[in-house]
Amino acid sequence: MTDIETFETIRYAADVVCVRGGDVLVIERGWDPHQGLHALPGGHVDAGETSRAAAARELEEETGVRVDPRALVLVGIYDEPGRDPRGRYVSVAYRATVPAGTEACAGDDAAAVRWVPLAAPGVLAFDHAEIVADAARA
Repeated sequence: MTDIETFETIRYAADVVCVRGGDVLVIERGWDPHQGLHALPGGHVDAGETSRAAAARELEEETGVRVDPRALVLVGIYDEPGRDPRGRYVSVAYRATVPAGTEACAGDDAAAVRWVPLAAPGVLAFDHAEIVADAARA
């Protein structure tokens, strides 16, 4: 095996399980992969940014929900090879708890947003059902 074969590009991402009462906020993906499926708000961690800051930024960009990054609670790190068809993504997932009555609106790359039951969020893109289940147990 050559040195080149031992390296792969790894992308760094952050996802948010935003909980309001017994519901979790999901977006409808606006494009592939998994266009039309529900997913957690999230995305790439930008240069010079922490995953916590990226999670709060992505949540606001995609749903209009603003949270203090310091209020985010770590759910876990998700790095299973093959979790994203675009390549190797490592995602740090956080849980945000927002007050009853918090409203969300689709923005950025979200075609729509919905509050769905935390205990039964339905089919989610990527490994987001596992992330939601882990956040529900936390």
